Amino acid sequence: MPLAKLLSGALNGIGALRVEIEADVSRIGDPQIVVVGLPDAAVKESHHRVSTAIANSGFRPFEGRTTVNLAPADVHKDGTLFDLPIALAILVASGEVPLDGSRRRRRPGDPPAPPLRPMDPATTALAGELSLGGELRPVRGVLPLALAMRDAGATDFLVPEANAPEAAVVRGLRVWPARSLRHAADLLSGADAGRTRPVEADLDALFAAGPAAAPDFVDVKGQEMAKRAVQVAVAGGHNLLMVGPPGTGKSMLARRIPSILPPMSVEEALELTQIHSVAGLLPPGTALLRERAFRAPHHTVSDVGLVGGGSRPAPGEITLAHLGVLFLDELPEFSRSALEVMRQPMEDGFVTISRASGTARFPARFMLVAAMNPCPCGHYGDPNRPCRCTRTQIQRYRARLSGPLLDRIDLHVAVAPARLQDLQTIPTGASSAELREGVARARAAQARRFADRPGARRTNAAMERADLERFCRMDGECLQVMNFAISQMGFSPRAHDRILKVARTIADLDGREALRPSDLQEALSYRALDRSLWT
Repeated sequence: MPLAKLLSGALNGIGALRVEIEADVSRIGDPQIVVVGLPDAAVKESHHRVSTAIANSGFRPFEGRTTVNLAPADVHKDGTLFDLPIALAILVASGEVPLDGSRRRRRPGDPPAPPLRPMDPATTALAGELSLGGELRPVRGVLPLALAMRDAGATDFLVPEANAPEAAVVRGLRVWPARSLRHAADLLSGADAGRTRPVEADLDALFAAGPAAAPDFVDVKGQEMAKRAVQVAVAGGHNLLMVGPPGTGKSMLARRIPSILPPMSVEEALELTQIHSVAGLLPPGTALLRERAFRAPHHTVSDVGLVGGGSRPAPGEITLAHLGVLFLDELPEFSRSALEVMRQPMEDGFVTISRASGTARFPARFMLVAAMNPCPCGHYGDPNRPCRCTRTQIQRYRARLSGPLLDRIDLHVAVAPARLQDLQTIPTGASSAELREGVARARAAQARRFADRPGARRTNAAMERADLERFCRMDGECLQVMNFAISQMGFSPRAHDRILKVARTIADLDGREALRPSDLQEALSYRALDRSLWT
């Protein structure tokens, strides 16, 4: 067979595209492999790994010039996942791996063996990295590849053994684990004779295991008002800013938020697993992520690291926190440019990155939780320790956060320090179980209200203007409260809408459909901090 065609895929954002691997083996010319079809450096280098792996796997070395085309040729291909399909395409084209059901070698005098049952190359997809010895190594992005291959009509997917559990969560696709190039060749040609079985994943069993234990809010002494604000933020998917001196428990509160987050649906788990798979952050042997993301990058993170990008667009921290929490401690210490670029994804729920090589769109519907000190020394307003900062230093420090960014943070909460004697007498406060019960009740109300929308948009924080007019109607008394607050505090129209969304969440926590003045008053109390600090 001088020409062979096999099926694979190329990653594109958090998705993948169908790629056809064409190999033509010539008997003339110097033995070499030429890869065309817009490959990157890793794909171009694959010919060294492929030729050595073929020889070390016991196959007859190919002779003459071999041309490999990755079609369509106008789509950029990157990564090492093409090693396996390129090697097998060459072996099929050279006749070393027959796909007609015949056996490649038979000793003289042996009786004819029954024909093999090879896989159909038109419906069999392949991906994997090769070592020089012919062993298969795992690759990133197998889950989006599996989804794309199934949608492209593939029925079988041959992957490295370590990637098989991840690909097996895709229904309607048989996933075959391969240990080496020789093993993969036997599976493709049928020489394995049924000794290897496809890997299966039980999604119900995966979710039945439940999330891992997280730190409990009961560990936080006092700070009941801050706990209430955290509960409101989680219940509606709102952004939250905590301001207070060092040691008041801001980070402690933030890191306990995962303990009250609602569980993910199967669709959300698949989407989050896709993102982490593409980023190469999926833990080895993990088939599906069951817990919402909690990302806490250091304030030295670059713009690209936070928002995403690079010469080949890759997801940043805001995408890795999709459907979960992005915690930014010491918020004013982050790059001003990175925080400003983050404004658009906070509003739209996605980020679009354009490069000369192409455009990628990454989801970024996350809950922002931020913490900061009130001044450079951290002790402004602390009754126990005096502030050493001048007014100019304080204003310069706070000016690192722009008004448009603050407008996109729904709740601003003051976290006051507690005295030592109070810490010894404060009774145990609300636990994660108690807070989680209220969150579940509010989320259930939102799920019914927005049942026709994707899971990531079934929160009050994602409401649009038409939703506010429908679900946040105010009577005369509520209008008086809102109009007085707007006139006195000078909120922007965006802040007005976000106050209504928070009030809607507070009503949901209490199990009410109609808004009350007390709901608006509580929502407004979570917006007073930015005016007292920044004016």
